[in-house]
Amino acid sequence: MTAATILVADDDAAIRTVLNQALTRAGYDVRITSNAATLWRWIAAGEGDLVVTDVIMPDENAFDLLPRIKKARPDLPVLVMSAQNTFMTAIKASEKGAYDYLPKPFDLTELIAIIGRALAEPKRKPVRAEDDMQDGMPLVGRSAAMQEIYRVLARLMQTDLTLMITGESGTGKELVARALHDYGKRRNGPFVAINMAAIPRDLIESELFGHEKGAFTGAQNRSSGRFEQAEGGTLFLDEIGDMPMDAQTRLLRVLQQGEYTTVGGRTPIRTDVRIVAATNKDLRQSIHQGLFREDLYYRLNVVPLRLPPLRDRAEDIPDLVRHFVQQAEKEGMDAKRFDQEALELMKAHPWPGNVRELENVVRRLTALYPQDVFTREIIEAELQSEIPDSPIEKNNGKGGSLTISQAVEENMRKYFAGFGEALPPPGLYDRVLAEMEYPLILAALTATRGNQIKAADLLGLNRNTLRKKIRELGVSVYRSARSA
Repeated sequence: MTAATILVADDDAAIRTVLNQALTRAGYDVRITSNAATLWRWIAAGEGDLVVTDVIMPDENAFDLLPRIKKARPDLPVLVMSAQNTFMTAIKASEKGAYDYLPKPFDLTELIAIIGRALAEPKRKPVRAEDDMQDGMPLVGRSAAMQEIYRVLARLMQTDLTLMITGESGTGKELVARALHDYGKRRNGPFVAINMAAIPRDLIESELFGHEKGAFTGAQNRSSGRFEQAEGGTLFLDEIGDMPMDAQTRLLRVLQQGEYTTVGGRTPIRTDVRIVAATNKDLRQSIHQGLFREDLYYRLNVVPLRLPPLRDRAEDIPDLVRHFVQQAEKEGMDAKRFDQEALELMKAHPWPGNVRELENVVRRLTALYPQDVFTREIIEAELQSEIPDSPIEKNNGKGGSLTISQAVEENMRKYFAGFGEALPPPGLYDRVLAEMEYPLILAALTATRGNQIKAADLLGLNRNTLRKKIRELGVSVYRSARSA
């Protein structure tokens, strides 16, 4: 069997050499060039079975060349590499018809695996090229974790697959869902979002599916639901883990049969909506507890996407800070910048509230501080006020104080010691987390004198999420305010 021929184009001689050696060892015939003109000549002559090309070439951008390649040879797979590792680079690669996108530096093993998959596919349906791509940057970050998210989103843009986004509060789940909509095949349709935790449980079915006049007390007129409002577009179901069981059953029917009935209605309504769900909960645990339907979980979790917490992609913080500063400038704020020491300090901060907390800090700084340049001292003072008393002030026998981690460790040792040689009952992890939530929220409310908005910022939680937890845990807001 004749070896496949790989056409490689990159203006970096070192990369050409590495790719030539690696692909040759993998059993391919390789032709290399440093410019787009030679690459196009080979392609136009019908040569090559697959193309690996850099985006930025000395004579032409690969994104300008890709439409011509797809028109001349629609079945020729093209892999695009780029050191400009942004969300828009990945999206442009997909929109222009690339088979896949690899950020530099790339993993050779992964590249060879992708080439193998591309060559094994008999044909690949060409993706319609878009020449009106916006220059906006809906997602920010160049870390490896974000690169993988960009690649997954790029592959999903031209599909209607249901997506389940998971991640901690404040990681940007709705932002990802909106980017998927704005740059996908449903971009001309509506994007409708609903937060399950922010709606009374007895009203969720009406909010989702609408209701007929007289369906319940107070239903004086027919009302459209979010499914009707999102027709032809995308419906984002945030905090899906808080959906009541009755509503889950109705949603399952929509996913299985593509139709629903309004509350109080009898006639099924066909629907054409892409569903993107999100949660910061462990839905598998909710399934075990009987709080979430397993069959619905698998219907929603067709494509899982986990967003990393900010602490796991700290290298993105300078880019995020600049992005938020630019946003503030567009809103009329004075131009500001952060010096390198300030940025390094921000990179070392744990950011329990993730990107949302970082944005709040940057916006507060740009609004309240007159300085043009933010230094380490300013950031130090600001971050100290973010989480007052971050170490738990408790004498450790040496005149110092225990950190939160040390305090938990000390108390867990005592807890285990109480069982002697035996072990505690199963499910310890969930019990500890549940028992820590109450005093943590109570302390935050006490520190903010019962102000739930400030307490939510302090904890890095969405305001609606905090209200839900206060209700579920039975935290006394009055007690918190009085004890301050």
